[in-house]
Amino acid sequence: MASAVIHGDNPITAREDDRLARLKPARAFANQVRTLDASEGAVVGVLGPWGSGKTSFVNLARLDLKDAGWTILDFNPWMFSGAEQLVDSFFIELTAQLRVQSRFRELADSLERYGEVFSSLGRIPVIGPWIDLGRGIAKVVRKEVERRRVGVSSPRDQVRRRLAALDQPIAIVIDDLDRLRTSEIRDIFKLVRLTASFPNLIYILAFDRQRVEKALAEDAIPGRDYLEKILQTAIDLPAIPPEVLTRETLRAIDAALSGLEAPGPFDNGLWVDVFMEIVRPLIRNMRDVNRYVTALRGTVVVLEGEVALVDVMALESVRVFLPDVFALLPAMTEALTTPTGFTGGAPVDPSAKAGIQALIDSAGARGEVIRNLILRVFPAGQRHLPQGMHYGSDWLRTWLKGRRVAHQDFLRLYLELVAGQGLTAFMAAERALAVMHDAAGLDTFLRSLPADMRVDVIAAIENWEEEFDRRSVVPASTVLLNLIPDLPERQQGMFDLETKMIVGRVVYRLLRSLADANDIHAAVLAALPELRTHSAKLSLITYVGHREGAGHKLIDESASKKLEVDWRAGVRAASAAELAMEWDLLRVLYLARHEAVPGEPELQIGEDPHLNLAIFKAAVGNVRSQSLGNRAIRRTPQLAWDVIVELFGNEDAIRARLAEARLVATPEDAPVIELVERYMAGWRPKDLDV
Repeated sequence: MASAVIHGDNPITAREDDRLARLKPARAFANQVRTLDASEGAVVGVLGPWGSGKTSFVNLARLDLKDAGWTILDFNPWMFSGAEQLVDSFFIELTAQLRVQSRFRELADSLERYGEVFSSLGRIPVIGPWIDLGRGIAKVVRKEVERRRVGVSSPRDQVRRRLAALDQPIAIVIDDLDRLRTSEIRDIFKLVRLTASFPNLIYILAFDRQRVEKALAEDAIPGRDYLEKILQTAIDLPAIPPEVLTRETLRAIDAALSGLEAPGPFDNGLWVDVFMEIVRPLIRNMRDVNRYVTALRGTVVVLEGEVALVDVMALESVRVFLPDVFALLPAMTEALTTPTGFTGGAPVDPSAKAGIQALIDSAGARGEVIRNLILRVFPAGQRHLPQGMHYGSDWLRTWLKGRRVAHQDFLRLYLELVAGQGLTAFMAAERALAVMHDAAGLDTFLRSLPADMRVDVIAAIENWEEEFDRRSVVPASTVLLNLIPDLPERQQGMFDLETKMIVGRVVYRLLRSLADANDIHAAVLAALPELRTHSAKLSLITYVGHREGAGHKLIDESASKKLEVDWRAGVRAASAAELAMEWDLLRVLYLARHEAVPGEPELQIGEDPHLNLAIFKAAVGNVRSQSLGNRAIRRTPQLAWDVIVELFGNEDAIRARLAEARLVATPEDAPVIELVERYMAGWRPKDLDV
């Protein structure tokens, strides 16, 4: 996989990298600097807000100055703190850079000696109003001369002579002043004032005017007044045209995501609105662009394409630029993702509505961005907004399939980077969809899953009903029906479906996808020989047939009756050992006997002890009940007694069959034997109306 280059916050250093049309004004600025009278030194400023590209602008101007033969020195004030260390380091840094070029070694020596004059004393005045530098410097210098009997004029004059002899000025660039603490900004300007009067020495200072003016202000003296005394000239960086910033943002996003194999589903129509209403309003400059795309690529890589890309783009802009708002999202998951009517039909939860408003308010002046985030990314949350639309629970499947964070599972995946059980099943179901046309492949995939996960995955396949391929109907139906006996029966709540019903729903939807009755009939005929049990065949025939309360009438009634006749004949022909292995044995035997039409042979249940035991075990079920106000679910065992009586004829026959069953019963079968005996003695569950 190719990887995109993320430039982060690095300024440009080459003319060809200029994408903000800054090259022309940078050249004009360089030309202005070259024409300055540098006989007594000069200080110029490049002014602009934080992140406006001051460093890149200076770098472009630097290229023209170097082309003109100028020497450029850099001093990074971030590396030092405190006035004393600042002065020492300033002279050390400059002399070190000058010594790299042999023609400047004598100048470097002179500058070094001059710097030594200020070592181990107050260096720069700190007594009284700091702005009154001229008087303070003179006092400190006189005091030091008296104390050490070392004159300052000789080193200073030597530096002046050597600088004046240069054929081209030297520029000293000091950048990012606006990122320093107030005391550090003051120290830097003291240092500049101390050394700015040397000939052929021009300072280029880059900073945010408002930040520096605030730092320089003292008592009744505005910082701007002092700044004007220092700067001979300044350029305010032109604002980046909105259309240019928009273009560069889109270009950077494209570059950041290029090469990713699975960035996630992308909705171009939604992206236009999300970009213009959420992402773009939060981006002020190129530094913001770089911060955003760096964070975006990292998150997309971690999510591995599991979440809709446009949603990730929207949420990442909030995470990067409105972190306090983003921190509230986990607590707002329910309010943002619960559709109307999902919980008891309540139209609006007052606490959720208040939470949504608090989320918007937490963004302050950017509240409209968060409101747009809810409108575009969290449709269900709209119901908590004035005039917001309402989305019903039928939208959940749409959001789930689209991997939208509007679905709670995908929002939690984005926030926590951990897929819950339901989402894990959904993702596995999506993989199953790709192999549903291949019976062997589908069977292998489903059986490779943890046993307790298979039912959830099969249930999740239902979400993809609109994508069912007609080639998948027969192979997928046979695999799912044959898999039923190997699926675990889970502890069920009052309204949970049984495992065979979950499978049945998917098979029914597979068959229904064919639409034409003749095609469905042909699919059933093709699938029946591939089914291993009469239970599976009965289920398939029932789904498409006309049996009252069970059939969906997907095929002609006469064709349905013919399938049932043939099925009953197959049951009558089955051996006792084959029947004992049926996973829906009681229903198979009951319908084969009860629904026989005149002229059909009667189903005979052989006196096989293993079959008898299997029938008794198949007849055991549980009645689930729940008391009002109590979450606990009671399960009461019961027997399908009337069915057993019909199958065996009478209680004497049942008693004889039970005696045979005891001969092959294991200790695990004891509860079944005991339950049959209790029924024989007249016991019935109290909660049943029998």
